[in-house]
Amino acid sequence: MKKKLICLIGILFIATILGACSNYKFKGNINYKIEDFKATNHRGETVTLESLKGKPWIAMFMFTNCTTICQPMTFNMTTIQEKLAERGIEDYNIVGFSVDPANDTPEVLSEYLNHFSVPDESKWNLVTGYDQKFIEQFSVNSFKAITKKPANDDQVIHSARFYIVDENGIAVKDYLGYDENPEGVPYDTIAIDMETLIEERLEK
Repeated sequence: MKKKLICLIGILFIATILGACSNYKFKGNINYKIEDFKATNHRGETVTLESLKGKPWIAMFMFTNCTTICQPMTFNMTTIQEKLAERGIEDYNIVGFSVDPANDTPEVLSEYLNHFSVPDESKWNLVTGYDQKFIEQFSVNSFKAITKKPANDDQVIHSARFYIVDENGIAVKDYLGYDENPEGVPYDTIAIDMETLIEERLEK
């Protein structure tokens, strides 16, 4: 009798957890319309806001000559992609906007990405092909994020956030993309949010 009771409690607990997961709703915390842009990714392909529409994407800002947060952020993005793969999520893109386009050619960006163990490179778009003035204005206008390259300095000030952009080109949620404690980055939350956003889109 005691074993049956323990088993029943276990079944009820699992059912409660599964029910909570199935009732999870995506809840954004921002609502930023992304401006039109035209860029070139690390494979030499043209990427525009229009070409990304139809699928949600995760955005970040980075540059290859960065001596602080960019490599950890890129590594963290590969971890997020691993989480997405574990959940069977395929219908998305990753876009990394170079904040140092004068130095980050497609070839340089491609070499940079090769240093990381990327689960699915086809989802990645490290983009360049615009000027410094554009990316500084674009980051503020589209993501409310400061990008600034100081004079006589090879380092660029930029956002340390990750952003989910929905299939219509609206940034709907942002997350910590870098933390000195790797556990501070919400890998699972981002993956679950992406999965939920895709599922909710398919249900419409």
